[in-house]
Amino acid sequence: MTQTVKTWLIPALVLLGLQPARAQNPLITNQFTADPTARVFGDRVYVYPSHDIRATPGHGRAGWFVMEDYHAFSSANLTDWTDHGVIVTQNKVPWVKPDSYAMWAPDCVLRNGKYYFYFPATPQDTTGGRGFRIGVAVADKPTGPFVPQPQPIADVRGIDPNVFMDKDGRAYLYWSQGNIYGAKLKPNMLELAEAPKTLGELPTKRLKEGPYVFERKGIYYLTYPHVANKTERLEYATSTSPLGPFTVRGVIMDESPTGCWTNHQSIITFKNQWYLFYHSNDLSPKFDKNRSIRLDSLSFSPDGSIRKVTPTLRGVGLTDARQKIQLDRYSRLSTQGAAIAFLDTANTFGGWKTVFGTGGWVQYNGVSFGAQKPKAVVLRGASATGATLQIRLDNATGPVVAEVTLPKGGAWQDVKMPVTAFRPGTHALYVAPKFGAAVEVDWVRFE
Repeated sequence: MTQTVKTWLIPALVLLGLQPARAQNPLITNQFTADPTARVFGDRVYVYPSHDIRATPGHGRAGWFVMEDYHAFSSANLTDWTDHGVIVTQNKVPWVKPDSYAMWAPDCVLRNGKYYFYFPATPQDTTGGRGFRIGVAVADKPTGPFVPQPQPIADVRGIDPNVFMDKDGRAYLYWSQGNIYGAKLKPNMLELAEAPKTLGELPTKRLKEGPYVFERKGIYYLTYPHVANKTERLEYATSTSPLGPFTVRGVIMDESPTGCWTNHQSIITFKNQWYLFYHSNDLSPKFDKNRSIRLDSLSFSPDGSIRKVTPTLRGVGLTDARQKIQLDRYSRLSTQGAAIAFLDTANTFGGWKTVFGTGGWVQYNGVSFGAQKPKAVVLRGASATGATLQIRLDNATGPVVAEVTLPKGGAWQDVKMPVTAFRPGTHALYVAPKFGAAVEVDWVRFE
């Protein structure tokens, strides 16, 4: 697959029951997703998030996390994502209470040609104690079908399973329940090979959970969300051994600027670049139990420390100029005269719009035009008074690609105008209304 989903592939995916999606941040906009574990299998990135849904009478606890199943998503370029559908659901796992709605953060790893999907859930049998257990489902492909094991992993109670595969072939399971625990797994990936160890070198005050371990240049990084103040921030510790002792090093991502109480992370390297997957409450700003997964680049200092990641809306990857370019997922936005709002507050899955006024502008980086000049630009917008928008390459002084005039009236409409200037390659788009006119923009696309 190239930088975009080919036109012939989209109907083929639909016929197979797979849903193609193009995204910046959040990655998935047609459903709620949280707790993303990303894995590289072959030449694709697979993401296994939990799946937040809204509580309804008899289905989950109102005002709390409600999750009944898991989807798998994949991408070859971190821009075009395919939803492979439900891979595990609560009422088809033998040991899970079928109406518990507690399918929390999962993980998935490959070993000896089999894919092992680890997930926490509430058990039907509570004779051994209340609380979460961790189960495993096994498949021959990263998207399933996954077959759940009849029983959860013995001697493990908690949430947020994470499996780390070391270079020597040994596998380790990590999980949380007040503390963060770790233990070596047997080669069958279904049983512990030793008694769990408490990783006690981590912060002892307030909640910590969601372990995710990776290795780089002989350093083992244990990452985890921790409530140091009011909400979770992402922190990390390092060691020379998978099970420690660990030394707390610092913060990967600060507390959410939107007040989302939780965060949950995974870190991968793909095509020689490191990435941080995490979540926020983009599609549910007033209820942070419905979350959405995100992705931003991550880097290291020469001493191996992780540089702090600032969340972005633009995310990563290139956007094909011939796709719909969602300017509201901007790289830069003027401090006055421009704002982002939902297209429909009653249906946030419909996405956002950019609202321009006097002095407003938006810049969207990473648009790939290729070598061939497009003939036209199409802009979907609306203006009660009528407005003309200038589309420039790169910045405020770049060449004007096109001017698009929207007639007055306030109705959404698609306006096509010829492209007047062009430079091959990858550029930023800089869009601003002439004369400070009030105008709203949904998307821009070249053809």
